[in-house]
Amino acid sequence: MHKPKILLIEDEEDIAALIKLQAEISGYKLITATDGLNGYEAVEREKPDIVVLDIMLPGQNGLDVCRKLKSHAQLKHIPIIMISAKSEETDVVLGLELGADDYVAKPFSPRVLFSRVNAVLRRSKEEEKEVRYMTFGDFRIEFENYLVKKREKSIPLTLSEFGILRRLVLSKGKVLTRNQLLDDLQSDDLFVVDRNIDVHIAALRKKMGPHFEHIETVRGVGYRFQLQD
Repeated sequence: MHKPKILLIEDEEDIAALIKLQAEISGYKLITATDGLNGYEAVEREKPDIVVLDIMLPGQNGLDVCRKLKSHAQLKHIPIIMISAKSEETDVVLGLELGADDYVAKPFSPRVLFSRVNAVLRRSKEEEKEVRYMTFGDFRIEFENYLVKKREKSIPLTLSEFGILRRLVLSKGKVLTRNQLLDDLQSDDLFVVDRNIDVHIAALRKKMGPHFEHIETVRGVGYRFQLQD
């Protein structure tokens, strides 16, 4: 039976030991590296299913490793989860904008980390399929028709609001920064009257209804679309 392969780039031995134990429990094959340069070379050599990457590393930091991986034609598809200290909020935002798929703040439970690993790998597989519509709870989103319905009643969203909702939904479980969402709106050739993403999110939540809790605010970073388990 194929075991998904994780490459962990982490220089703290106690954290690496905990992750190794959880990897065995969760049915993953774990490969480790303790600095950025060796970690990058290990990704080239091993071609893992996912990389778990600490931001603060000796030699070459995690942001530089992330940047190099996401600019490499044969490696950029490999998902990355970044590990950060709570004091590294700005670095987390930069990592996400460089292409990291998610992050986990220290201290963390290994079980929480592996729930994120599972979610990122599942989402990566789903993103390979063309999605025309999505349903959840009372809602249905038709991406080609720019249409959102709640119990068959249409919800009138602006193009900007729909664009934000579409990106969040299609990136389910992934944290998106405000700049990423704004860049998406510009790339869709939408005329954004208010460049403050928070204003659009507030309007979107209001229109979706008082019990719409799927858009999670990730403090200091951005937003994430979550479905209840």
